[in-house]
Amino acid sequence: MNLEFFLNYTFLKLPLLYLGLSLLFFLSVVWLRNFIASVLLKPFKLIARRSKGTWDDKVIHVLEGPLKVTLVFFSAYGASSWLPYPALQRFIDLSFKTFLTFLIFWILYRLVNRFSHLFMFVSSKFGTELDNGIQNFTIKALRVLIIALGLMAILQKWGINVSAFVASLGLGGLAFALAAKDTVANLFGSLVIFSDKPFQVGDWIEMSGVEGTIEEIGIRSTKIRNHAQALVSVPNAEMANTTITNWSRMGKRRIRMRIGLTYATSVEQMQTIVREIKAMLQNHPEVHPEVIVVNFDEFEASALSILLNFFTNTIVTAEYLHVKQDINFKIMEIVAHNGAQFAFPSQSLYVESLPK
Repeated sequence: MNLEFFLNYTFLKLPLLYLGLSLLFFLSVVWLRNFIASVLLKPFKLIARRSKGTWDDKVIHVLEGPLKVTLVFFSAYGASSWLPYPALQRFIDLSFKTFLTFLIFWILYRLVNRFSHLFMFVSSKFGTELDNGIQNFTIKALRVLIIALGLMAILQKWGINVSAFVASLGLGGLAFALAAKDTVANLFGSLVIFSDKPFQVGDWIEMSGVEGTIEEIGIRSTKIRNHAQALVSVPNAEMANTTITNWSRMGKRRIRMRIGLTYATSVEQMQTIVREIKAMLQNHPEVHPEVIVVNFDEFEASALSILLNFFTNTIVTAEYLHVKQDINFKIMEIVAHNGAQFAFPSQSLYVESLPK
């Protein structure tokens, strides 16, 4: 009698038996969700183990989390279907449609995270590779786009006019865009830097008013460590619209100089000195043999000028200066060995007659 009374007892017009069964079903699925998900995914995992690629393993990993949440939601939806409340049932049906929309965009979001390396793979097929910065920026932009589309789809399910909402944001978006035009310009400047790659971290560059080594390339600005060891932050919009000299990409480094000998130097001495300097440069291990110019080319006011134009193999400043110093010492030895002297600025004064 007591059992029959208990089974027929109602709570909010719902038999206590149905309420207990609904709650038991929901709690059972929540408790067993990991086991049920592993059973459902086991055939796919076996297939993935037999394949040579790793993409199927990543897809399974992407689906595993949403599957567990789906089991919990479906158990709640199934348990609520026994409740005899039409208004609540309409709310549950709408929630079910909302969850399906959320589930689709959640899976897309996880796919973007898992398959981010595909951007590098696709770009390499077209003969270029994306920089890490632009790759990260593209992934973040896709995440924001998926979240925005998912939010609009969910709002549409709840009867909110998304088109009117977006249109109402138009004026505010225009004002925001005008206020953030410099930020947008820097953003597009960073895209230009990432795509054209005029420099990279560690390069020694020179631009208008700034010279130094690149330390960091960000979305808004590029940080340069100058020769005084100060850190200079340059907006990317300025970097993208100015002339940049990348000294680190020199194949070789030029030395251009003039040496002046006195007018007492004879023709034979000049010819010998020019010939020996050129031979010294041709045999120097740190001088690039492609372009070596040594010529007596000009009669200056107080010197016979010899032009030297050549390149060093190294582009590192310390090594370059060491090579230049070594060559200067050798030139001094050649001039001294041939009995000539270096000229210095001077004037000769001729007096026709002295006053009596």
